[in-house]
Amino acid sequence: MAYDIVLENESATVRYEPKLGYVYHTFHKAQTGAPFRNIMNAALDYLIEHKGSKWLSDDRLNAAFQQEDVVFAVTDWGPRAAKGGWKFWALVVPADIAGRASMQDIVETFFDLGVRVSIFSDLDKAREWIESAK
Repeated sequence: MAYDIVLENESATVRYEPKLGYVYHTFHKAQTGAPFRNIMNAALDYLIEHKGSKWLSDDRLNAAFQQEDVVFAVTDWGPRAAKGGWKFWALVVPADIAGRASMQDIVETFFDLGVRVSIFSDLDKAREWIESAK
């Protein structure tokens, strides 16, 4: 798979698969506050610019979201993403139980925005699903 590198630093790597139209982010550690928002906004801008509709999230190393990050995701980022053409989300959940639990409101909101969400613990299965989503 040939990915465009959108962003790469000590916190995260964001790639874009142009043939299948999906963002693929990997968090290398827990993300909160401005760094989290910057990563997600850069990835969303790229998705919209390239008319993608899919997202693969590797959040295995993430932890529980702070309330301000949940508010950002459900009131700002999510609606912009859905309006921008986002339709499918393969989420590889954090290993941390608190991290998994903190994602519930986000997942429900995105589903309500019309995004088809599928949750995984295995990255390869998530990749298979997102690549076949139509």
